[in-house]
Amino acid sequence: MRLTYTSDVWWKNAVVYCLDVETFKDGNGDGVGDFRGLTQHIDYLAGLGVTCLWLMPFFPTPNKDDGYDITDFYTVDPRLGTLGDFVEFMRTAHDRGLRVIADLVVNHTSDRHPWFVESRSSRESPLRDWYVWKDTPEPEPDQVVFPDKEDSVWEYDEGTGQYYLHSFYRHQPDLNVSNPQVRDEITRILGFWMELGLSGFRVDAVPFLIDNVDPELADPHEFLADLRAFMTRRMGGSVLLGEVNLPYKELMAYFGDGLGDQLTMCFDFVGMQKAWLSMARGDARPLAAALRERPEPPKDCQWAMFLRNHDELTLDKLTDGERQEVFAAFGPDADMQIFGRGLRRRLPPMFGGDERRVKMAYSLLFSLPSTPVIFYGEEIGMGENLAAEGRMAVRLPMQWSQDGGFSRTEPVRPMVEGDYGPAHVNVAAQKRDPDSLLRWFQLLIERYRECPELAWGAYTVVDGGSDAVLAHRCDADGATVVVLHNLSDAAQDVELHLDGLERCRLTDLLVDGTLEVPDDGVVRLTLDPYGCRWLRASEPEVSPEDASVKSR
Repeated sequence: MRLTYTSDVWWKNAVVYCLDVETFKDGNGDGVGDFRGLTQHIDYLAGLGVTCLWLMPFFPTPNKDDGYDITDFYTVDPRLGTLGDFVEFMRTAHDRGLRVIADLVVNHTSDRHPWFVESRSSRESPLRDWYVWKDTPEPEPDQVVFPDKEDSVWEYDEGTGQYYLHSFYRHQPDLNVSNPQVRDEITRILGFWMELGLSGFRVDAVPFLIDNVDPELADPHEFLADLRAFMTRRMGGSVLLGEVNLPYKELMAYFGDGLGDQLTMCFDFVGMQKAWLSMARGDARPLAAALRERPEPPKDCQWAMFLRNHDELTLDKLTDGERQEVFAAFGPDADMQIFGRGLRRRLPPMFGGDERRVKMAYSLLFSLPSTPVIFYGEEIGMGENLAAEGRMAVRLPMQWSQDGGFSRTEPVRPMVEGDYGPAHVNVAAQKRDPDSLLRWFQLLIERYRECPELAWGAYTVVDGGSDAVLAHRCDADGATVVVLHNLSDAAQDVELHLDGLERCRLTDLLVDGTLEVPDDGVVRLTLDPYGCRWLRASEPEVSPEDASVKSR
């Protein structure tokens, strides 16, 4: 029996593709990506199989923090196009069956935003309380997010003689979300973009957003519940995808504990970091332990899983020793590391270009019980450019053809160079290669969408008899998928005890082949180095002779 599911909770088995309009495709030849260029490549994204596009900030900005320093929440950065271009993009995306979400960056603004300009004009300004001001704040150096750039979260304003709070950079003053007027304005921002077709938002730095809510004035989590309720009234299938990098126990409150009335989805930062530790060691046990510990989200909520995103590959939830293991394996040079807690590299170079390992890692991503999120360029194996500053090393122009294909002129941002540059890694070449990483992604996405058990079912981590092998099964409505990954560079013998699947047939979904489960339910097989298997259980075929005997 196949699992049935509906589009009412489409995020449960979506494939989310994160992109920056500025670096995806230049449509007017000025060296900067724009909505016209993105619209021209909607068919590429639809053909890849993704179902939801996540847009990084596209609002007007001084661009001191790659667009996360916003000066106007109600329009498009002129470099990227117009509101008309945005609407045309949305129409085209919807025509291809793609949903779109966008970054919601409302815990701070740019210091050039008219709100802050007015707020700092005097202590009596009507917008003074839209930001967080203090006469003599505590230094709080442990709260600094970017220790390479800032040494405090407070900045002195000479004009008014007070300090304003900035959880991130000093040019990004924090909004005072305790202020009902600010909360109403944030709601209006959501409503505006939903009217133009967005299906939801990826909420940036959620803990920082609600930390600014004074508990004496309001319940911090009540704000998230209010946002979710507003969005549900406006559009029943809308989502809030939260960036909440906290241990599982603390994170569950952001779902709304058992109610599920706050964030719809949360990134699994703990599982992601344990996955990298497991891949560094060639030992599946850290990831297996995280999956066993991970709480079940509330009904209709979901975990989102990623291996690489647009920020640093943070490893802050690992111990110091574990972090150093991952550094040693994937980023041993100081220039590859950032903030003392993460890596500023993309996945293929971290694996030394070992195609077996790269394909295994993405098979792991798509088969874990969660909604997979991928970063643009991952599907072709783009690399990084360490000459770019900080996290910009991975935020580089998409590689469409051998000569780059991003723009008719020199891109404003540098391209990836060397073995991972467009001469060696590009969409056009991989479309013609049936064994390319791009084709592997298409296969994984196709199989993932065919296996709703992976996203909707109950999962169990299974003992495979080898520390190097992660084995798990997902069961739902009588349907079962069993998935195996060898994280080591040596072949591994696997022994699986599959209770309830005795005498079933296991059909490999990635390559041709089947296995029969014997009467004792124990399956034995060998996984190649960095090998992966997706096995669907089905009733064995009955021969005519057996059917005849059975009918008697």
